[in-house]
Amino acid sequence: MTPPADCFATEVEPTDRWRSLPIHERPGFLIRRLHQIHVALFAEECAGENITPVQYSVLTALDHLGTADQTALAHAVGLDRTNIADVLARLDKRGLIDRRVATEDRRMKLATLTTTGRETLVRLADGASRAHLRTVETLPAQERNAFVEAMKRLVDANNDVGRAPLLLS
Repeated sequence: MTPPADCFATEVEPTDRWRSLPIHERPGFLIRRLHQIHVALFAEECAGENITPVQYSVLTALDHLGTADQTALAHAVGLDRTNIADVLARLDKRGLIDRRVATEDRRMKLATLTTTGRETLVRLADGASRAHLRTVETLPAQERNAFVEAMKRLVDANNDVGRAPLLLS
């Protein structure tokens, strides 16, 4: 499934370059497929907790940020405002977070991890780590690091194009 060596040549027009490749060798397809695989591995490793990778990301962000408003959380995990509101509502319903209206701006809702949310993060830590490792473990260690660095560069370079840009530090 390795693309032909010249498929990334700059002399070829980008539309022709990708059109000539089978779909399973195109970057967009591979990224989507790898995401599906990671979600399946996360579900397997974290079975029994009934939590999605996105919910885990939000809980992790709250653990790092402390109390945060929906906009800050959306920027921290790359979700749009509608999706973050839905995720927070689900986490609140399960008692993993508390939400309250901000005293200084009544239009703003703040979220905080509950004790149950923190305990859930502790229980998920090993499973989530195993899912991340299993996603890349077929690569030798040095290639894993290079792969993650390449993904970070791609996200950084294209961050402003996404529907919900991350606030990169």
